[in-house]
Amino acid sequence: MVAAMTGDDTACGLLAAQHLRAQVAAGVVSADPRVTADQVQPSSIDLRLGATAYRVRASFLPGAGHDVAARLDAMRMHALDLTDGAVLERGCVYIVPLMERLALPPEMTAIANPKSSTGRLDVFARVITDRGLAFDRIRAGYTGPLYAEIAPRSFSVLARPGDRLVQLRLRSGPRRTSDAELKDLHADIRLVNPAPADIDIDNGLPVTVDVLGDGPGKVIGYRARKHAGLIDLGKVGHYRMADFWEPLYAGDTGGLVLDPDDFYILASRERVKVPETHAAEMVAYDTLIGEFRVHYAGFFDPGFGDPKSGGEGSRAVLEV
Repeated sequence: MVAAMTGDDTACGLLAAQHLRAQVAAGVVSADPRVTADQVQPSSIDLRLGATAYRVRASFLPGAGHDVAARLDAMRMHALDLTDGAVLERGCVYIVPLMERLALPPEMTAIANPKSSTGRLDVFARVITDRGLAFDRIRAGYTGPLYAEIAPRSFSVLARPGDRLVQLRLRSGPRRTSDAELKDLHADIRLVNPAPADIDIDNGLPVTVDVLGDGPGKVIGYRARKHAGLIDLGKVGHYRMADFWEPLYAGDTGGLVLDPDDFYILASRERVKVPETHAAEMVAYDTLIGEFRVHYAGFFDPGFGDPKSGGEGSRAVLEV
């Protein structure tokens, strides 16, 4: 869990909405067309697809001294005009220039992550930059364009300019909540509940998957169907769930077998609370647990499940 700036606190940490709006006004985040008010979320900014998608042979990072555009010349297979909508095929990898660009000051870094709606469609989306050495991590002082790498895995999708698949957080300084601070927070508001009295807080708090649900025969999650139709990213609440997902039911043994290459939507057993003074991120991989990704969209906004925001904790959605 990392600290988020709120109120007048601008010393260090993740920037909250009011500070993000100030950075947009200052030109730290710019775009053509310009950034709109509804792109700014409590601790992140939604990023929009540009007008062209490039099919590439494989995922890549440009590396030190190289721009993405130059790498595209060697890696691209063909270009797709997204203006009137174009299909991004399941099993293929695309690079899409984003409308937004950055001019980060020397003390500021950025972190990207898929939006929750993206992750739940099993669309693997991450951000790369010129001279970038890592996905979704943007170095201090970076000035330049942003690109989304998009790889639909379960469903082919119809994309258009302006679609929002990824989001960006800005961070000033290295502020991160220590284990001691997490222990104090957990003792105060129960960050995860239920939790054992001797919960292991080691660079974060553990969250487990719910495979019991409300009892045998009850729904505990969903698995993506192998053969399903095209999903238009612009049509929210349009499709029948049963056409794309099959329910999973709790068994008598209290376990769940995950088949390789299948995609699952599951829920955490614990309810999670994030106080309004903080934001959080779920770790995608932990090799101590297994060699698999446990989520795509790992950002938790300030106030997620917080009683002060009207909640008693909310379950985390796991995209496995």
